[in-house]
Amino acid sequence: MLLECNQETYAVLTEQARVPVGRVLLELPAGMLSDDAGDFVGTAAQEVEEEIGIHIKSSDLVNLTDFLHPSTGQQIFPSPGGCDEGIKLMLYRCHVKQEVIDSLKGKQTGLREDGEFIKVHVVPYKSLWRSTTDAKALAAISLYEMGKREGLLEECPNISD
Repeated sequence: MLLECNQETYAVLTEQARVPVGRVLLELPAGMLSDDAGDFVGTAAQEVEEEIGIHIKSSDLVNLTDFLHPSTGQQIFPSPGGCDEGIKLMLYRCHVKQEVIDSLKGKQTGLREDGEFIKVHVVPYKSLWRSTTDAKALAAISLYEMGKREGLLEECPNISD
């Protein structure tokens, strides 16, 4: 999720405890498919709403992994030596007012009934690569930057409240 405000681009991250690595991590909003329909885009929009508290339309998401060659299966395998998990990376971008940025900083979200205790962080995009150890975020930066360089991304949409 990239938000543009006052000529600055910001990335929105979540802070969550991750038991397998024994740490609290800053990472991209993410979730797992809850059905066999394979609706990655709908799941991504739902996760943004649950973890960030912003309602977005599925049609506003860009599947960055679609930029990959079809022979790759257009998904990323974060740890292919250890598991068969394949992921798709979605991009949401829009211009927002400063009030939106301010309202997100430190916001507490997550589905408590599912044991989610999430804190939202807003960081300047230019320092995102140094702000997280999340492989999803680092791969998304690469795909986003290459997509921009190759002219595969449209202009950022207008202001959203």
